[in-house]
Amino acid sequence: MGPYGRTLLGALLGLVVGSSACYWLYKRLFKSEPSKPGSSREDGAEAAKGGDESSARRLTRAPEAPSALLRRVSGITLVSKVRETPTVTGILLNPSNNLDAQHLQKVIELLEATEESSVRKQALITLSNSAAFSVNQDLIRYFGGLPVIGNMLSDPVPEIKEQALNALNNLSMNMRNQEQLKLYIEHICAVVEAAPLNSDLQLAALRVLTNMSVTNQYQDMMVNSLPCFLRLWSHGNEKTQIHVLKVLVNLSANPSVTTDLLNTQAPSSLASFFHTCTNDDILLRALTFVANLKENKTREDGIAAHSQYHEDSLSSMLFGDSGQTFLVSLLHHSDTEVKKQIARIIT
Repeated sequence: MGPYGRTLLGALLGLVVGSSACYWLYKRLFKSEPSKPGSSREDGAEAAKGGDESSARRLTRAPEAPSALLRRVSGITLVSKVRETPTVTGILLNPSNNLDAQHLQKVIELLEATEESSVRKQALITLSNSAAFSVNQDLIRYFGGLPVIGNMLSDPVPEIKEQALNALNNLSMNMRNQEQLKLYIEHICAVVEAAPLNSDLQLAALRVLTNMSVTNQYQDMMVNSLPCFLRLWSHGNEKTQIHVLKVLVNLSANPSVTTDLLNTQAPSSLASFFHTCTNDDILLRALTFVANLKENKTREDGIAAHSQYHEDSLSSMLFGDSGQTFLVSLLHHSDTEVKKQIARIIT
């Protein structure tokens, strides 16, 4: 072969080799085999799921910005992985019992601003759960949350009132909070009287009054509701009786309320509760209530004579001529605490 032929053959071989190399490179870049299970490429393939093969190649060749890619593939706006502050909606949907201060403030602001019942209810539940922690009881007061929650007692929706009372119940465990919450005592007493008998709303209100009557400071604000309390003891179910007796026991320990209590008209059916068949929790509280009144009455007899009390009063029923006969059936009761309270009454 002459020099010209050798030159031409070399050129042809170069073209073939070059073409093979380009084809090999093309396969390596764009025809790579699927990744093994568990590799990072598998996630990328899933993200491109639903597109055709050519679009998958374009994604491999020329990657787009992550946000643009996600919008085009799934139609979902990309959310940053770093979220400095959760939205209020996110807090309400996924509440933590112990929220940060800034989150508590946001929930209080939302509760004050919204008129939507479902949002109010969830905000109150969130605040109630948070108020189980003493530090949050102070924070909610600091952020002005007490009057915001207290104003919810005027909401016409019973569930909103109930959740507001649940929050106030936890918040009233704090003595400094009670200084502000005393403004709502008469309103809460009105809820007790107006609520359906034995309802969750009524029980929620009684729980708040129990906390607010632990000390003598605010008990005089409950005096007008004494007839209602005695009626609930007489006509309520066991759960209602236990809760109202907690309030009455607290009030009976205060000598300044004794005269009002003893002069309150008493349902005659109350005498039937002092019997061995009565629920022990109810019986023990009822006897403690009577024992407290007896001790305070003994101290006050020089000031308030028995003649001052009406014939149908609690005093006449418990300490009148036929009084304390209800104790006869209890003298041999097996419970030590019951015997202790009976001893306080008869001595």
